Amino acid sequence: MLTLTFVASVLTYAHLSLCAFATAESIAQQYSLTTSTSIPFPTATLSNTDAQSFIVSQWSLSKGKIEDGASNVEFVNDPFPNNPAPGSTGSASNGTVLQVTYPQGTFSSSTGGAQLYSLWNTSDGSQFHSMLLTYEVAFDTNFQFVKGGKLPGLRGGPEPDGCSGGSAANGSNCFSTRLMWRKQGEGEVYAYILTPNKICDNSDFKCNSDGFGTSIQRGAFSFVPGQWNRVSMLVRLNEPTDTANGQVAMWYNNVDAIDQQALAYRQSEAINVGGLYLSTFFGGNDDSWASPQTVHSYFRNFELWGSSSSSNLTGAKISSASPAAASTEFRSLLAFTLGVGCVLLFGAGLH
Repeated sequence: MLTLTFVASVLTYAHLSLCAFATAESIAQQYSLTTSTSIPFPTATLSNTDAQSFIVSQWSLSKGKIEDGASNVEFVNDPFPNNPAPGSTGSASNGTVLQVTYPQGTFSSSTGGAQLYSLWNTSDGSQFHSMLLTYEVAFDTNFQFVKGGKLPGLRGGPEPDGCSGGSAANGSNCFSTRLMWRKQGEGEVYAYILTPNKICDNSDFKCNSDGFGTSIQRGAFSFVPGQWNRVSMLVRLNEPTDTANGQVAMWYNNVDAIDQQALAYRQSEAINVGGLYLSTFFGGNDDSWASPQTVHSYFRNFELWGSSSSSNLTGAKISSASPAAASTEFRSLLAFTLGVGCVLLFGAGLH
């Protein structure tokens, strides 16, 4: 009985410790991400034409333009001023938020939503090999998630147009890690990365053989419409480039939701982390993913932290037979068990 009591105490302590709130600032400090920046927002609302001009002039865009959906962006007043993300200590600095429109019947970035790549250009030309992105996202109260859609994340590499839309990562061209909503708002990391070492045998990963992205820990959390949801995503590139020790971690409303530590983002030093990949649309690549009505998402408080250091985790050589999948399965089982405690303790969308 004493042993069972001790185990229960340890698990309770683990629940409280591992489910404790982690702000973006504390995550950045934990991983020694000492450089930071934020995406500027206007102090007043802007209609579509003025919003386009502001974004192009202020957001350091790849190719100097909004790639897709320029007509679908505006800066508007906060639609949910009384519904902050759980655990919030404050609100947007000025109340102005980015609105993205998904017209009825649209799917893919070419028909609805918006897509752009905001480069984080350093004054000394240094490159980032680890980066943390945090932002808040809200959906209309009548938002229907249908089969799924994309949300902003990170990307990098010398090819600015790859690693999206079925253009696969090959180890030297690019990578991308976006968030994605699925049915009923279930969340995941959706990544264009390499998939060596039988990582697709791991139940946390749903891999596609047709060049499209890999779903990571689908359903680890769920987005809630009609309120602000805070997300933070950490990417640490694998180093050396022949070793699968890269990491992606994600926090939902400041609670850890996803952590994978045996990833291969690259096989070439040409790939670094470039910045914010604001990519959001319904889809999917056919009309079964389409929005049944015109709806909107809203974004605010985009912040980035970075470091030139890559992952310092241990890992197997890329393409070798690897025990990493087994150890990752154990971490996932532990995370699921502790996740039950997180739901009981903090609720609000964590699975």
